Amino acid sequence: MTSEAPLVRVTTEDAVTTLTLDSPHNRNALSARLMAELTAGLAGAAADPLVRVVVLTHAGRVFCAGADLSEATGADPAVAPRGLVALQRAIVDCAKPVIAVIDGHVRAGGLGLVGAADLAVAGPAATFAFTEVRLGLAPAVISLPLRPKLDPRAASRYYLTGEVFDAAEAARIGLVTQAADSPEAAAVVLKGLLDALRLGSPQGLEQSKRLANAEVVRSFERDAEGLVELSARLFGSEEAQEGMRSFLEKRPARWVR
Repeated sequence: MTSEAPLVRVTTEDAVTTLTLDSPHNRNALSARLMAELTAGLAGAAADPLVRVVVLTHAGRVFCAGADLSEATGADPAVAPRGLVALQRAIVDCAKPVIAVIDGHVRAGGLGLVGAADLAVAGPAATFAFTEVRLGLAPAVISLPLRPKLDPRAASRYYLTGEVFDAAEAARIGLVTQAADSPEAAAVVLKGLLDALRLGSPQGLEQSKRLANAEVVRSFERDAEGLVELSARLFGSEEAQEGMRSFLEKRPARWVR
C-alpha cells in the first residue's frame, strides 16, 4: 500500500520551516485534511528549537481558494468555520514569526491565512477577493485576524462588492506587508526579512510577536464564538446552499440580476 501524498509539504533549511500548500485538485481549498496537516506543520515548527521562522506558501497558481465547498454543503455547518478559527489562531499563537508568501490567487477563507500571518509578501500574480457575499455568505471568521489590520473603508468596499484586487492594493489596505513587481523582487524581499529575523533571539521574537498581535488576540477572545455561530447560520441557510450549488455547477445564483 502507498500512503497518500501530503496536501502540505514541510521542509526545513537554514532555521526556516516552509509549509507549502499542495492540493491542486481543489486549488488548495481549506479541506479538513489540509487544515489538519497545516496545523500539524505549524506545531512541528513551533516545537523545533532550531527553527526561527515559518514560511507559508503554495504550489501552483492558487494560494488558497477558501472553504472546500464540497465539504461545506453536507456536514454540520459549524465544523468548517470552527476549524478555520483554530487554524488561524494556531498561526497567530505560533511562537515563531509566520511569513505568507503569495504569488497566486487568494479567495475568501484563504485571506484569513494571510491575515493571521505576521508578515506577507505578494508577487505580481497575486490577486485577492472576498467572494463570500456572492455565495450568500459573509467573511465572518476570517475577520478575526483581518479587521484589526485592514483599512476600514477598504474592508467595507471589498467585503460588500467581492471585487478582485491586486498585490499593490493589498499592501495599501494592510492585507499584505509588501507587494513585489516580479518573482525575483519578491525573493529579494523574502530574503531580507528572513535575514533580519534570523538575527532575533527566540525569546525576543516570541514576545515581540505577542505585542504586535495583541489586538488580533483580543479579537479572537471577544468575537470568535459569535462569528462561528454567524458563519454556521449562513452556511446552513437555504440562500447559501443555493450560492454554493450555483458555484459548483458553474451557473449564476438565482439572485443575480
